[in-house]
Amino acid sequence: MNGWIDSHTHLETFCRKGECAEVLRRASEAGVERLITVGTCPGDWPVYRSLAEAWPGRVDYTAGLHPCEVGNDWEQAVRELTGFLDAGLPPVAIGETGLDRFHLPRDEAEATAALTRQREAFRVQIELAGRLDLPLVIHSRGAFWECVETIDESGFPWERVVFHCFAEGPDEVAELNRRGGWASFTGIVTYNNAENVRSALREQGAERLMVETDAPYLAPIPHRGKRNEPAYVAYTGEAAARTLDTDPEELARVSSANTRRFFGLDEF
Repeated sequence: MNGWIDSHTHLETFCRKGECAEVLRRASEAGVERLITVGTCPGDWPVYRSLAEAWPGRVDYTAGLHPCEVGNDWEQAVRELTGFLDAGLPPVAIGETGLDRFHLPRDEAEATAALTRQREAFRVQIELAGRLDLPLVIHSRGAFWECVETIDESGFPWERVVFHCFAEGPDEVAELNRRGGWASFTGIVTYNNAENVRSALREQGAERLMVETDAPYLAPIPHRGKRNEPAYVAYTGEAAARTLDTDPEELARVSSANTRRFFGLDEF
């Protein structure tokens, strides 16, 4: 069978516990041929680059400042990101970056200030991706149209933008695709109460599909409520195949080809 690619995962939790090799072994046994571990802050970028260097053709990485990691010192963090990118194996994308309204402080003034910092850090990372000719991985929670507006204003090429963990509906994914952008789907597509997301998946279709775990979060059924890991991306892919009324093996081939093309992954 054609192997799946987990287009968005976070391995830092597993590495900290000394479990990375075992997690990668289980992923391989589950038919996951490759994965992209996504950077969120200065603390995980070196870990992920080391993994990509140690597992060429199996692990790729991105580097970015997640909106929930954007603090008062965000400008220093972005300077660190720029310096980090000047040496060593380069990432396959910038991100995840974007906007997150869900985790804002309760105090209105603090929330406004935090969102302002997020927007500024987002714009700087968009500019950095353009300068380095790298695609963008977008985190958007409660801020889809704000993210779209920010990218529109930047002039960044939409065909190099993926909204990861897509949890909006068919109208939003249609607008994203109309611009040339991509949506990547998680285990949410397996949840009984996620018909809106499955409708978005049907609207986008297989020809633009990427699948992900977002591990260790959002484990798909039958592992919902447990720690997620890259091996479980097959459950998401199989649920996507049922939603699209297509063969899982063919969907694995198509989604993996899409992921390789979007991130510019070499064949090994």
